[in-house]
Amino acid sequence: MTTAQDLLITALDAEPGRAVEQGDLSLALAGAELVDLIDAQALTLEGDHIVPGAEWTLGDRLLDGAVSSLVRQAPYESVEDWLWRRGRGLSEAYHAELESEGQVTRRRHRWNPLGTGRAEWADSPARHRATDRRTSGEPVLAVLAAAVGIHDEPTEEVADLVDDAVVTVLAAVHHAVTELDAVRQRRSIEQAAFDNIWRGQ
Repeated sequence: MTTAQDLLITALDAEPGRAVEQGDLSLALAGAELVDLIDAQALTLEGDHIVPGAEWTLGDRLLDGAVSSLVRQAPYESVEDWLWRRGRGLSEAYHAELESEGQVTRRRHRWNPLGTGRAEWADSPARHRATDRRTSGEPVLAVLAAAVGIHDEPTEEVADLVDDAVVTVLAAVHHAVTELDAVRQRRSIEQAAFDNIWRGQ
């Protein structure tokens, strides 16, 4: 399992009242992919730009897709540009992939035997691994989960626990999620103002 898969499991297992915005989750999943690709030495960072290494397969369809989509010519892509480009629809892609593997089940009702209800994680080794990683406070997963609002920011200084490249990615995820939230708030205010005009207020 990958960090992105662990994050998706963590998001679905989030406490009630900790609903995760799909756009936020997609950005964080793209960041999780970068962290795993750094660990696999499939890329390095020069400042905040992604420099791909040799192209090879990692045995995970979505991570392999991430590797093949890296910009391989200078000027290389920035981490934040990658998050916005790669993150588009990524939560749905991961969800569909894990559902096809049987990692996700749909709650069935007597009146709807097709299983199109709320998605739930199967009781599997993957879920146990993600749960163990979350409860142990593993710093990368903790920061990504906090960025999408699943739980509070870790109290430990993450920069002391991971290398500089990973810190750069985590900071970019936080910035992108904050920027997306600002866009949502602005649109909400504009929509409310538009509604008020139509009501004659």
